Amino acid sequence: MAEGILKVGVVGAGSWGTALAQAVARAGHRALVLSRRNDVVEDINRHHRNHAYLGNRVLLDGVTATREGTEMGSCDLIILAVPAQATRSTLVSLVREFDAPLVLTAKGFEAASLKLQSDIVGECAPGAEVVVLSGPSFAADVAKGSPTAVTLAAGNADALDRASRALASASFRPYGSDDIIGVQAAGALKNVYALAAGAVEGAGLGLSARSALIARAMAELARLIAALGGKPATVNSLAGMGDLVLSCTSEQSRNYRFGLALGRGHKPDEIRAMGIGLAEGVFTAPAALQLAKNHLVDAPLVEAVNLVLMGRIDIGAVVDMLMTRPLKQEG
Repeated sequence: MAEGILKVGVVGAGSWGTALAQAVARAGHRALVLSRRNDVVEDINRHHRNHAYLGNRVLLDGVTATREGTEMGSCDLIILAVPAQATRSTLVSLVREFDAPLVLTAKGFEAASLKLQSDIVGECAPGAEVVVLSGPSFAADVAKGSPTAVTLAAGNADALDRASRALASASFRPYGSDDIIGVQAAGALKNVYALAAGAVEGAGLGLSARSALIARAMAELARLIAALGGKPATVNSLAGMGDLVLSCTSEQSRNYRFGLALGRGHKPDEIRAMGIGLAEGVFTAPAALQLAKNHLVDAPLVEAVNLVLMGRIDIGAVVDMLMTRPLKQEG
């Protein structure tokens, strides 16, 4: 390996993992994607495509794939691109295979334990230096090379520098942060608010209602971030406002699409059968509600999303409920 060229392992060959592998290759480094599927590995290595997740998008020459977890041991950096609820099991299976900084990309609390993704790493791979990647980004845009800016949060300057070098290019711009907790909380909670925003749109309640919801979500998000130990100012960052607005306004967001279907009267089980894909907010909503209760945080939007998901109220009634809350100053 030539000096300065990093070998980056990407655990997870879905659309997001493959897109980040593209970003690594576009930055001039080598990306080795770990997949459980023989067909995906062959498609990437032989045809420079991942048809299963990114259609006919051509992958850069620096992207290759493997099924062997042991190959992660030779990597300078590991990007974990699996769903939030699979982080623990993935780490347990890989913890002996790498000794490199670990970039976390999943946006969600662990449903069973209410833990942040970095807390799971602390339990399963306590020696790993953690970097958190979050911010307004869609896999299709990153894979194509559309201009994208994200937040990378870390407590270790060397790990942050290595992750930044591995990903930074003319089309992918990481901005550094030291608020690991706040960045993770913002990434997890924005999925819950995206469900609500989609439901407002699906119910035909208007753009004014959706805009009001996003603004109130920012205030609620700041309260929750602070309660969890993060910095309230993170709500104004790419990982906060940037990701929240994108996820609450675009049908590329699976959470927003799930919310659209909720607003149109479909039940969660029906929506899952539609093939929308994984909507992390569905798992995060009850965890977020419990965390809000544990920390005595007023979180009416999180509470409302849970009521809608449980089928106990429709989105129109939720908006009526929010509009008739006691009058107070904005904040």
